[in-house]
Amino acid sequence: MATESRKVDGVDTNSGSEGGKLRKVGMIFGDVGTTEFTCTVIEGKLEQGDYVQVLHEKFGWVLGRVDEIKRKTNLTVDKAKELASGEDVEIEETVLAKIVVIGYRDEKGLLQYPRTPFNVGSIVYLAEDSFIKKVIGIEDIKEKGAYIGRLFKHKNIPIYLDINTMVQKHVSVLAKTGAGKSYLTGVLLEELLKKDVTAIVIDPHGEYPSLQKPAKKTKLHDEFRVRPRGYASKIKIFSPDPELNGGKPLKFTLASMTPRELLNLMNLDARQYLVPLRKAIDLLKTSRQFFTVKDIMRILENEDSPSLSPLIAQLEYLDEMGIFARKGTRIDEIITKGKITIINLRGVPPDIQELVVQRLSTALFELRKRNKIPPMMLVVEEAHNYVPQQGMAASSKILRTIASEGRKFGLGLCIISQRPAKVDKNVLSQCNTQIILRVTNPNDLRAIGNSVENLTKGSLEEIQRLPIGVALVTGGNISMPLFVEIRPRETQHGGESVNVV
Repeated sequence: MATESRKVDGVDTNSGSEGGKLRKVGMIFGDVGTTEFTCTVIEGKLEQGDYVQVLHEKFGWVLGRVDEIKRKTNLTVDKAKELASGEDVEIEETVLAKIVVIGYRDEKGLLQYPRTPFNVGSIVYLAEDSFIKKVIGIEDIKEKGAYIGRLFKHKNIPIYLDINTMVQKHVSVLAKTGAGKSYLTGVLLEELLKKDVTAIVIDPHGEYPSLQKPAKKTKLHDEFRVRPRGYASKIKIFSPDPELNGGKPLKFTLASMTPRELLNLMNLDARQYLVPLRKAIDLLKTSRQFFTVKDIMRILENEDSPSLSPLIAQLEYLDEMGIFARKGTRIDEIITKGKITIINLRGVPPDIQELVVQRLSTALFELRKRNKIPPMMLVVEEAHNYVPQQGMAASSKILRTIASEGRKFGLGLCIISQRPAKVDKNVLSQCNTQIILRVTNPNDLRAIGNSVENLTKGSLEEIQRLPIGVALVTGGNISMPLFVEIRPRETQHGGESVNVV
């Protein structure tokens, strides 16, 4: 049996990786592999998710993470009955931890696994912050990074996401309802605002205009070293329904719509209505530059055909929505370099929302290809509605195109959803940076497990039990999945639930 202090290649294990005193938390026993091992745990000194370090006789200090922890006892059913009846029963118990090996940095600074197992009886120590940062490769990239919080249970390890990588390789934010995805997205948007990154936010529920107003200061602001502030001067708001949502009106022209697209929007059979609708639109195009839905309705009504009644009724519905006008909103009115534009779709019917997302996304993609607008991020809330795994939305095709080709033209995509399993897998797989809060649905967990690399079984199970405000972050400049405590918002949170009682 190993003793409390031993030397391996002349290094005293009582010394830390940088000469400090390390805290002993356990000892390796049983079968030992190169990628994982089991250790006994000194009572109360180790928890699931903790980082540990062990001295390898050949490769030096190696970092690991507690993937699973359990208590093993000799309490049998018979002994349990004796204990329940009030008899004295001697119980032996041991706390065990399964450690997943993360690795070490070699002479070239590359992350490596030890190629031979640790010695049985090696002491397991709680890892120092400096060693965790060195092995994982956590850098303080303040100038080009988005500060989202700190490594869970490590107050002195801030976590930054590389903004260039986020835009170039896309982002996904996934969580169950109420787990904090809108709050976290607000944190990301604050960081984009501070770095003068241009962005458009598709906001189905009107949650993000609150970025204009500062939050109330709390102790957490001091703890995370951020201050409440508002960004009213850097926020623009557009809405198809400005009377309800405020901001400037968002309008489109009928001239940019094909007859088939209009029929898809109205959920009407193209075989029955395509020819009369096309004739009406072609007639209007020959006589005028701009035309309205009412103009199309007048021509169809003059046909005096009862079979066209459903088409006319749907056109009347479109006219009432007020989304089409003689002149549409220009894209250079919507996009301003260094500012965030919020497309507030609160109260807008789902089919009109799809049209808005499809039209805007198409315009952004085409204009970025020609370098007519600045590099930017397109943020899509409730993405499962606009690019679903099953079926098609009007916006599905263009969002798939942006996911696969947008990075070449400086158009980043941020997908946000409470149902990962319902988001198109091809789009989700293109998101290199993934931020995952608490998820419990088995189908959603399966989708996450299939899309996140290096995610262990223990980490996947831990996602189901994450406290509010803690997220699993991976990809981009984060080389392996990390649990991060999200910093407090600088601005007000607009996604709070409404109390009924």
